[in-house]
Amino acid sequence: MFLKRVFDVCVASAAIMLLLPLFLVITLCVCMGSRGGALYIQRRVGRDGVDFDLFKFRTMYTNADRGGLLTIGCHDYRITPAGYWLRKYKLDELPQLFNILLGDMSFVGPRPEVRKYVELYTVHQQRVLSVKPGITDRASIRYFDESDILAKAEDPEKLYVSEIIPSKIQYNLDYIDNQNLWLDMVIIWQTIKRIFSNKPATL
Repeated sequence: MFLKRVFDVCVASAAIMLLLPLFLVITLCVCMGSRGGALYIQRRVGRDGVDFDLFKFRTMYTNADRGGLLTIGCHDYRITPAGYWLRKYKLDELPQLFNILLGDMSFVGPRPEVRKYVELYTVHQQRVLSVKPGITDRASIRYFDESDILAKAEDPEKLYVSEIIPSKIQYNLDYIDNQNLWLDMVIIWQTIKRIFSNKPATL
């Protein structure tokens, strides 16, 4: 895990310096497109069940999360015009590079959930909390179009809780049992490939 941490810190630091101009452009687009700050900070559950502040570029109108925690479809009325494109190319996740430097996250690991859904985990499923959460994982690739899947459901939250969460957790438990730096690099590459492709990456 020492090598994983060294990789995370070195790559995150380099990425922040390289992407700083893009950060500034996104900040301007978010702030000019709707009222509110550029960042959206949400409490998520991290390693060992400890809460932390997850950073994102704001993609929804201010206080829109009061209408529900799940995003239903890419054209959810709560999503700003700039937010649509940020979500499409996952650019809203870039501030999580700072979460990596702070030690709350890694590049690869189970995506952190809000407390509401973590409270529903079984004892077996809680093992996903034994590692640092990540910016991406195999479950994120599999459910890249999750919001669109939910948009087609009669009861989106029921589908999310009963089917999507258990499926994601199984992907993550498999990762925990086989994790290594090479696998992390493969998942990062698959994620990048999926963002710029209309076809799912091979899992």
